[in-house]
Amino acid sequence: MINIPKIKAGIVAVSRDCFPESLSVNRRAALVAAYEKKYGKGAVYECPVCIVESEVQAMQALEDVKNAGCNALVVYLGNFGPEISETLLAQKWAEQTGNPVMFIAAAEENTAVLANDRGDAYCGMLNASYNLKLRGVKAYIPEYPVGNAEECADMVHEFIPVARALVGLKHLKVISFGPRPQNFLACNAPIKQLYNIGVEIEENSELDLYESYLKHNGDKRIPEVVADMQKELGAGNKKPEILGKLAQYELTLLDWVEAHKGSKKYVAIAGKCWPAFQTMFGFVPCYVNSRLTGRGIPVSCEVDIYGALSEYIGACVSDDAVTLLDINNTVPKDIFDADICGKYPYKPTDVFMGFHCGNTCSQKLYHPQMRNQKIMARSLPEEVTNGTLEGDIKPGEITFYRLQSTADNHLYAYVAQGEVLPVATHSFGSIGIFAINEMGRFYRHVLIENGFPHHGAVAFGHFGKALFDVFRYIGAEKIGYNKPANDKYPTENPFEL
Repeated sequence: MINIPKIKAGIVAVSRDCFPESLSVNRRAALVAAYEKKYGKGAVYECPVCIVESEVQAMQALEDVKNAGCNALVVYLGNFGPEISETLLAQKWAEQTGNPVMFIAAAEENTAVLANDRGDAYCGMLNASYNLKLRGVKAYIPEYPVGNAEECADMVHEFIPVARALVGLKHLKVISFGPRPQNFLACNAPIKQLYNIGVEIEENSELDLYESYLKHNGDKRIPEVVADMQKELGAGNKKPEILGKLAQYELTLLDWVEAHKGSKKYVAIAGKCWPAFQTMFGFVPCYVNSRLTGRGIPVSCEVDIYGALSEYIGACVSDDAVTLLDINNTVPKDIFDADICGKYPYKPTDVFMGFHCGNTCSQKLYHPQMRNQKIMARSLPEEVTNGTLEGDIKPGEITFYRLQSTADNHLYAYVAQGEVLPVATHSFGSIGIFAINEMGRFYRHVLIENGFPHHGAVAFGHFGKALFDVFRYIGAEKIGYNKPANDKYPTENPFEL
């Protein structure tokens, strides 16, 4: 995957001067050893500066982890810890780098330490959290942030994908082309929240894109891209006549990205795909969108800026391809009765079909095929609707999620884990039968109640914990999720049977 940051987390152990410094030094070494044994080397850096109750040492540690190339910070309370110095370190780290910081604490190892070498970091974490709030510093703190070396190593490992998304957002530019299509107001949202979380936005006319596309006519790289498309599609290459134009468009987007990153390192694209796109370009862009998204450059459909943003967050968290789908249609009763009922633990209201025209990358589809876009071909000549990638989405665990600005500029999000069932859809496009526990209630009391649009991002795996933590860290005011049957939503009728 390209276009996604690599994380190197600097681990700084802190110590209060009335506790033995060796407690923090030894516990830091044990934490790093446990991490590298379980997860390998390279993702963490052990800072040799151990902070006693000293602001000077805090600044020494800050410079050390910066010079080591760290882009995430782990403050590790090996004992009670110096609440001023450790939180000053976090504050200066945030001010100087803008990168995320985590706080964790050491548990007591055994009975023997209680007599003379008790660390009391369980207590110190409370003071640290209070002082972080005094300084107005955001920090990632695990659900239970105190553990032995192995447990803390797991906490750091869970922090890495969260940090990857937060660092990515800090350096992200969303490039959009054209206004939303008519009757797609749901994909239109205020851009102020992008700036609030540090994301840059570049909005362009689709005429700008078309001009650039025309300038790529005859590009010497086109045959090489066509050959790569042919290799990827294999027997699914049902529209070979369109590959040259698609390759030209792919090169147009990639060159635009390189020329327009500006001060940012990473890019997501909110692309135009209808209504005039087909007749002017002579194809639909779905397959190209799927290819770029599969590499780590998300390209959303229908100029969905927050959809592209959501896809990028999921790509960072999962370090894998993601997709953007309509929460599209119900599963017919005959399919449910024949292929789901009694085989899987779901009710009819737990399942639905997620669909888009053809933007899901080939590695996530069964027998992907290059086709024309059937919906668009109802009103346009078929030859200008070629370029979509069709296939049923492969079964497996998924996370459905989205980050969205509301019409009145509030930042909301949702996360729901589920799966794609190994059940044939009997339909067209990039499509799958999704199952999420209590989806019917989630649909009504999270999606509808909070005004979320029909587009949802999909990560291929269960990444709800990390996504929830990302959304919480960046300040989402609401984070909806699918509550179990016995847990009512605030807007749910309590008298409903």
